[in-house]
Amino acid sequence: MTLIKSISGIRGTIGGSTGDNLTPIDAVKFAAAYGTWLKDYSKKENLTVVIGRDARLSGEMIQNLVVSTLVGLGIDVVDLGLSTTPTVEIAVPLKKADGGIILTASHNPKQWNALKLLNEKGEFLDAAEGAKILDLAEKEDFDFAEVDDLGAITKNDTFIDRHIEQVLDLRLVDAATIRERKFKVVVDGVNSTGGIAIPRLLRALGVEVIELYCEPTGHFPHNPEPLKEHLGDICKRVVEEKADFGIVVDPDVDRLAFISDDGEMFGEEYTLVACADYVLGKTKGNTVSNLSSSRALRDITEKHGGTYEAAAVGEVNVVIKMKANNAIIGGEGNGGIIYPESHYGRDALVGTALFLMLMAERGGTVSELRASYPAYFMSKKKIQLTPDLNVDALLDAMHKKYQSEEVSTIDGVKIDFPENWVHLRKSNTEPIIRIYTEAKSQAEADTLADKIIAEIKEIAGF
Repeated sequence: MTLIKSISGIRGTIGGSTGDNLTPIDAVKFAAAYGTWLKDYSKKENLTVVIGRDARLSGEMIQNLVVSTLVGLGIDVVDLGLSTTPTVEIAVPLKKADGGIILTASHNPKQWNALKLLNEKGEFLDAAEGAKILDLAEKEDFDFAEVDDLGAITKNDTFIDRHIEQVLDLRLVDAATIRERKFKVVVDGVNSTGGIAIPRLLRALGVEVIELYCEPTGHFPHNPEPLKEHLGDICKRVVEEKADFGIVVDPDVDRLAFISDDGEMFGEEYTLVACADYVLGKTKGNTVSNLSSSRALRDITEKHGGTYEAAAVGEVNVVIKMKANNAIIGGEGNGGIIYPESHYGRDALVGTALFLMLMAERGGTVSELRASYPAYFMSKKKIQLTPDLNVDALLDAMHKKYQSEEVSTIDGVKIDFPENWVHLRKSNTEPIIRIYTEAKSQAEADTLADKIIAEIKEIAGF
């Protein structure tokens, strides 16, 4: 059982003992810390926070605890109920709220949940702000409101539709162009809120939708991380239905993966590549992704005359570098599309619309589109952490071992070899070390990953 505190929010497993898991007491404590920080940060007398959640089984319980805690601090709450992470992000500024909380553990399995914390722009808090909240939670120095000053709760379930309307209004999205293609698409909503939002968006764009696991029951039918080994059902269904492609999202709908018409993975890394290809073809500009993302985005950006930059892993880090470099599109290679013309947050709805526009204008099949992009192959592996493992010392040892290569240490250790790369970092969301590699063939990527894992184990002595 686990409780992880990071810039990605407060994430933990349900059940067990306090302080080691996301128990009701922990949920209240961190919600109180966020509300207390917000009151000091905003300097306003009357505050409003937008709350939304994915469909996981613990969601209603955690939401009730968080909402009641904020109300107890004298903060008004706009309750979106079942929602998506990007929907909450756009709702915060639309409601002129002072902050937001998304209750989701994103791609983690059903026993996990989390509090993702937003500022008044609907963007994730930075590391310094997150550190202040963790300090407040540790001290438990909270000042709750008296009875006449309790906050109020307003329920509002219109924001998924408002989110869709905003996507349809984007300058580079033309619903008529998409309707003309008469696309047929299979959607795997992993029985969470993507099963509400994505089919609704597609139908608004004139797309024929075949729903697979789109009932928001919270009973995930497979591991919710949208990786090839978890997606056999939709890969088979796309071929059976002779669909143009398939769409897969994670439980909170900020990650987006496509299945090609031949039933093969388009590649999560290539979601951002394809969307950037479309946007850069219409608007000259720069791009940003994180250090663990494919070199293919750099290649596509340079083909269109733009400049590519890499940020540390974590959505807030990508957003900071996007703003600094005036990037017109960016995101993370895990299928996270950030399109500032909409908002500074990963958004599978925006990514879906941009991809449909690319396919509608370019023609051909999704498999043909994938074949047109630079061929890179990634291996994504992990090492489970143990309490006695000194991760920092281990990463430092790997840095020294490869100091003659091009090495970045802004986030773990990334070693750029002439024909491939490896990125080693401690996860913000799980008790693991992630080992990502990329090369010109899958065999080469896997071999490099296995070699690095063997070296890590030798250094660690296990």
